[in-house]
Parts: sequence; C-alpha cells; structure tokens
Amino acid sequence: MLRRFFMFAVLGALAACTNPNDLDEPAVDLGNFRLGHNIVVTPNFEKGPLSREKSDEAWIEAVTARIAERFERYEGEKLYHFGVSLEGYVLAQPGIPIVGSPKSALILRITVWDDAANKKLNEKAHQIVVFEQLSGGQVIGSGLTQSADEQLENLSKNAAKMIELWLVRQNAGEGWFADTPEG
Repeated sequence: MLRRFFMFAVLGALAACTNPNDLDEPAVDLGNFRLGHNIVVTPNFEKGPLSREKSDEAWIEAVTARIAERFERYEGEKLYHFGVSLEGYVLAQPGIPIVGSPKSALILRITVWDDAANKKLNEKAHQIVVFEQLSGGQVIGSGLTQSADEQLENLSKNAAKMIELWLVRQNAGEGWFADTPEG
C-alpha cells in the first residue's frame, strides 16, 4: 500500500487544486442529503516514511470535525451515514528547499450508508488520496512552512472537500441522494 501511496504523492501537485475554504459559500447540490453518523476509524493506519508523528486520536478528531463542518450544512430529510477508515499519512518534515520539497498526504476509504434503505450505497469502500492545498506557503512543501498540526488541519479540510466532490459525482451519475421512492 505504501508504494501506491508514494506513487500518488508524486502526482500530488496536480491533484491539490481543490478549495476547501468555501464553507462561507452555498453548499453544492446533494439533493435530499443530511449527514447522520460520521464515524472515522484507524484500524490499519500507517505513518509513511520520514513523516512527522501525529496520534491516531488527533487524526480521528480532526477528520471527524472537518467532515461535520462541511456536511452538517446539508438540510435534506434523508439520513446518510459515513464510515471513514484512515489508511496512511505523511506529514512532511522540514527539508532542503527545491532539492527535497516535502509534501503531506493522506489516504482514506469511505463507505456511505443509506439509513432509510438500510444498505450501503457503495459496496466497496471508495479510496481517496488527499494532498495538501497548494498556496504561496506550500509551493515548496508544507514541511518547510507549517507545523504538524497545521498540516493535519490542511489535510483534514481537503479530505472533507474531496469527499464532497466524490458525492457530487455519485449523485449526478447514480442519483444517490435523489428524493424518489427508489433513491
């Protein structure tokens, strides 16, 4: 798994184009969605090589809080529950600018449960690889400009945003949150 993790990390700069700081704007359309349970676990959580250390509890708390912040804005009438498993992370350490431009990343898997239908919407957990948001401070890597707590917060916000973007795609394609007898 870690080999895939670092393969994705190489592509990280390309994927870090999401803006998780849009909570003051209207929520994107998720139909009749309302967040029920928001469960984040770490049964197989691995720290990547050369990563700063953060406890599983700190990760669970941060990711749970950012998911709640993003999804409790939705006021639909149908409950959906999230099961999120954190799989691996790297919190970049300070390095040598340009030569070693440390970047941070997080891997998670999510399953969405439809409360009314009493079933999973995705049988196989969906994997998301989350990278730090690029800004003036992170162009050279967050390991040079941010504390481990700041990196964790940044990745947690990005994780919630990436989950939202994935749910928007599922709702458009499969109508997961439509307000119909079968949806």
